[in-house]
Amino acid sequence: MTGSHETLDLPGKRGCAVKVVILAGGKGTRLSEETDIRPKPMVEIGGRPILWHIMKIYSRFGFNDFVILLGYRGYMIKEYFANYFLHQSDVTIDLAQNNVSVHNNTSEPWRVTLLETGADTLTGSRVKRAEKYLDGKPFFLTYGDAVSDVDIQALLTEHKRHGRAVTMTAVQPDGRFGTFESQVDGKIIRFLEKPKGDGSWINGGFFVCQPEMLKHIPEGDNVMLENEPFLSMVQSGNLWSYRHQGFWKCMDTLRDKTELNEMWASGAPKWKKW
Repeated sequence: MTGSHETLDLPGKRGCAVKVVILAGGKGTRLSEETDIRPKPMVEIGGRPILWHIMKIYSRFGFNDFVILLGYRGYMIKEYFANYFLHQSDVTIDLAQNNVSVHNNTSEPWRVTLLETGADTLTGSRVKRAEKYLDGKPFFLTYGDAVSDVDIQALLTEHKRHGRAVTMTAVQPDGRFGTFESQVDGKIIRFLEKPKGDGSWINGGFFVCQPEMLKHIPEGDNVMLENEPFLSMVQSGNLWSYRHQGFWKCMDTLRDKTELNEMWASGAPKWKKW
């Protein structure tokens, strides 16, 4: 094994020691129709921010302590959580008595730390700035724009098995277009709706990280996690992959947002396992 490997606590109720770090500071320029007015993680699927959906994925497995790395329009994410009761529950506001009564409380068992990391800071530098909130313990890390039915417990088990600094979930995204199968003479046999792409595996996020991975991130604002830090870990044998064969989708464009909302409206979105 390469490097030290601290034991990870098993998931349970609120208070589980493994924190979930979410990158939520990018500008999402390819989704400018939405992100001109809000941060990408606040773009809604089924009336709730995609950030909420990502947190629900982890919460299902008992991980409820989140560190959200803010940047572009981060105040909107702060406002959302500061007023979570108003967003999610029925309330009575008594203006004369200056109090608010919450009815049918639907809040989550979450502890949320909102960390300002700079509007233009790159991903690696954002993660580095979270170090003081991680207590020198292992942590989960993911991007704020993708949903999946990945089994977080299985991911965690694989991470514990190999003992490297980082386990990265690898996925095979769907192709953009539908295709079909045909015989040699041209007769079409069947249509296939958006099959897997060219067979390549890509970085799907949903990482498990040992605290030692932070040593691979240099100081400064301009460190892209996927460049120097990952390259350093590859060279030292400290980056491992976990192949997820199930559903994964990133919300990069307006087309992606529309497709995710259509999945939610169908009543059976593939990432909703809670």
